[in-house]
Amino acid sequence: MTIHYRNARPDDAAACIDLRGRTRENAFSATQLAELGITEESWAAGIADGDSIGRVAWEGQRMAGYCFADRESGEVLVLALLPEFEKRGIGRQLLQEVVSLSRDAGHSRLFLACSADPHSRSHGFYRHLGWKATGEIDEAGDEILELA
Repeated sequence: MTIHYRNARPDDAAACIDLRGRTRENAFSATQLAELGITEESWAAGIADGDSIGRVAWEGQRMAGYCFADRESGEVLVLALLPEFEKRGIGRQLLQEVVSLSRDAGHSRLFLACSADPHSRSHGFYRHLGWKATGEIDEAGDEILELA
């Protein structure tokens, strides 16, 4: 089946939260997200208010993945895919589209937090796409990478 990409809409928030709990690595359940202050309502409001720059990928009626960045800071907040959609270029496409939209929003420097563990999938994924370590570590112990 064909993958369709589009801008995120507020009514995508529930599917985003559900998908986030089913990722292969670094999964967060709806309960864990709520403990961080991330709920369906807050996610939908961020999209509706334009605070979040987001792209989603759908295969038919099923969300395959998504990527979001913060419009104000230029931070890529999350890139998530269902395991069965990995290694098909979907994550790379979503990230590239969000990077482009973030640049259109005026950001020349984009950044994200990524696992410092070289065995994690994200560690190699972002570096392969040109993201560079800044030497900074966030409060969760993740490395800060940037794309200049």
